[in-house]
Amino acid sequence: MADILRIAEPASPAGAPALPQNVEAEAALLGALMIDNRLVEEVQTRLQPHHFFEPLHGRIYESILRLTDRNMIANPVTLRPLFEADEGIKEVGGPAYLAQLTGSGAAVIGARDFATQIYDLALLRALIGVGRDLVESALDTSEEVAPLAQIEKAETELYKVAEEGGAEGKAKSFSEATKLAIEMAERALNSGGHLSGITTGLDSLNSKIGGLHSSDLIIIAGRPGMGKSSLATNIAFAAAQRFLRDADDGIEPGKSAGAAVALFSLEMSADQLATRVLAEQSGISSENLRMGKISQQEFRQLARAAGELQSLPLYIDDTPGLTIAALRARARRLKRQKGIGMVIIDYLQLLQGTGKNSNENRVQEISEISRGLKQLAKELNLPVIGLSQLSRAVEQREDKRPQLSDLRESGSIEQDADIVLFIYREDYYVASREPKRPVEGDDAKAHEQHEEWARDMSRVYGLAELIVAKQRHGATGKVRLKFDSRITKFSDAADDNYLPEMRSS
Repeated sequence: MADILRIAEPASPAGAPALPQNVEAEAALLGALMIDNRLVEEVQTRLQPHHFFEPLHGRIYESILRLTDRNMIANPVTLRPLFEADEGIKEVGGPAYLAQLTGSGAAVIGARDFATQIYDLALLRALIGVGRDLVESALDTSEEVAPLAQIEKAETELYKVAEEGGAEGKAKSFSEATKLAIEMAERALNSGGHLSGITTGLDSLNSKIGGLHSSDLIIIAGRPGMGKSSLATNIAFAAAQRFLRDADDGIEPGKSAGAAVALFSLEMSADQLATRVLAEQSGISSENLRMGKISQQEFRQLARAAGELQSLPLYIDDTPGLTIAALRARARRLKRQKGIGMVIIDYLQLLQGTGKNSNENRVQEISEISRGLKQLAKELNLPVIGLSQLSRAVEQREDKRPQLSDLRESGSIEQDADIVLFIYREDYYVASREPKRPVEGDDAKAHEQHEEWARDMSRVYGLAELIVAKQRHGATGKVRLKFDSRITKFSDAADDNYLPEMRSS
């Protein structure tokens, strides 16, 4: 025990308080694990080698995990060859130290409590490290003072402590990855064979892409007026509503086809977005809602819809001019506090980069933003939907259907995205070509031109195409939708769900 106590001397600067630790608990746990290897299964899911305060104990624990993982017995005899040359163990009497750790068989009874305490103390040390770094950077005024950047960095580090105990990401074994893949397939099977991710609220789109998957970056792009914000709001509402419904049906959050949603609206205010959702659910024109042109009956419909939506897990942040770093910090906070399972950004080009001269090189700034959104999707393990503008090149072509090359300002958006969806509404362009309405006295040609235009408009009115231009998980193609501009709502078309597959570019 004297050797163990010698290890326990605090490794802190002179005069500084010792860091939280209990080396005796670490030694007792290691002894218990070597006496009964079955305990390894109970503690290894949470406790990692870096959680041990004493580095030697971390190395011993790691060796125990390695041996038991190969179905070998881990005890002082089998571990001895691994530590013959270890400098740390020489300081405490050599490999005989391993046998000393097993001296108290009573430690087996408290093994789980020891593991919990070791983990909790590791969290406290990680928290102290974040606080120390924050104080040092705040006191250092030798470089450019950027308090907001320091706060965002501290939030990032705190999120790591909260989610991982201060650990960096670890590689998954193939068996772990396989288990996740099987769970996803089972989820798709139980949903009726096509939905392995979070629902979009559109059956035809779910059938094409399988829903929205964790760690994916989905880009929804289109020219102004195509309905990008409307589609994003529709998806946000559908996912949040499904999450509520599944919770009422007793389905666990992890198995739900819905999700709590964070919607970062850099263009519209929260009340404008709420008006859209209310219009969609009450069936009342959003324009009439804004202008108060509604009857008492319609107002009752509105009040009923508002009451039903009060508990909707949809969180709107309408702060303008967010940087990508600030957005990621806010998303982490919402994940921690509200348990969000999806993030939507409306829209990508309104975000700002973090570089000092970001405005001088917009392409680099957009690259940083798209890369940051993909990193956010992976870090929080949820789908991130980013809306994007398209370049004016679309307007110069006769066929105004968007292409991947139209993504505005940076090819990195195309590279970073897992799925790229383009919205195309032919009625928008046909409406803009309306000839002058003929009046009495105009010649037959004027009447004929307007009648031809009216036939074209009748053919395409209210129809939309959602072009799946890129999809890492499956085929590209087109999905037919209906769009009701009165209440800004997309819905499944009554005819064929989607058109034949496009050739991927």
